[in-house]
Amino acid sequence: MTEELVRQGHEVTLFASGDSMTSARLVPCSQMALRLNPAIQDPIPYHMMLLEEVRRQAPAFDILHFHIDLLHFPLVRDLAGKTVTTLHGRLDLPDLQPFYAAFPDVPLVSISHDQRRPMPPVNWIATVHHGLAPDVLPFTSPPKGDYLAFLGRISPEKRPDRAIEIAARAGMPLKMAAKVDRVDEPYWLSEIEPLIRRYPNVEFIGEINEHQKAEFLGNARALLFPIDWPEPFGLVMIEAMACGTPVIAFRCGSVPEIVDHGVSGFIVDSTEEALKAVHGLDRVDRRMVRATFDRRFTAQRMANDYLDIYRALASGSQRVMPIHAANESNAGPGSARVA
Repeated sequence: MTEELVRQGHEVTLFASGDSMTSARLVPCSQMALRLNPAIQDPIPYHMMLLEEVRRQAPAFDILHFHIDLLHFPLVRDLAGKTVTTLHGRLDLPDLQPFYAAFPDVPLVSISHDQRRPMPPVNWIATVHHGLAPDVLPFTSPPKGDYLAFLGRISPEKRPDRAIEIAARAGMPLKMAAKVDRVDEPYWLSEIEPLIRRYPNVEFIGEINEHQKAEFLGNARALLFPIDWPEPFGLVMIEAMACGTPVIAFRCGSVPEIVDHGVSGFIVDSTEEALKAVHGLDRVDRRMVRATFDRRFTAQRMANDYLDIYRALASGSQRVMPIHAANESNAGPGSARVA
């Protein structure tokens, strides 16, 4: 989104790690991403130093847009009229509810409508679905492969076991591009690795980079998204759509908001329905899958939605705004200074 805002002529300052690739003015909090630096044992001090710098520079900006969930609330409460926070995580954890209830004046944006369900009435001002630059993942048709794809983490809530079962019963190859976090290693060793060894049609590739992702998704017959947790927004679904690859997703979390059933993929409630969807893939036009992405999930649409929010805040309004699933409006005149 930062790149799209810059492209549209807005002044954007990005507070992030020093290795961030951006056209915006960059204010680094560390030399490299904290999660990738093995020398970082506790990221909190770095976050707090960054927030102190944000606070120091705050008078220079029209809008402060935060993408961290909690830490900044006490520090910017007096600036609530020029701040907006996008929540990216799950909100069904009971420890979170009293915290957010204690800050009813902080404007919040959800990334799906379903994400809001567990949260008490707080200051929701909009829901903005994610978007991607349209040229990052090119459209591919026909796919060069005849396999199903699984992309994500190897963790119980992602249900890679379901993906393996679906592919095995459908008689189709399954390629799994996934990482195994340390916390999920016991699950990998006890549940998933034995399944992969059992079924010769399953190929475990491991974690892949962005360049590999385009080829991996673009050449798949379909992406399997067999989750059973309330995922706020499954970005991999729109990554697949950008390639023209249909999504077969279980009805959980944000899935019904993202997948247009029968157009960009299939929403299923069981493994049996998933098998029927696999056998019905020939009915899906990959051009329509990509068209759905272009209409609903581009970075331009996302940036325009946020510009609407910024203008509402700048005018003193915090009206609740609808889900912008297909906002075709232009950004309009003028520019904003955003951090």
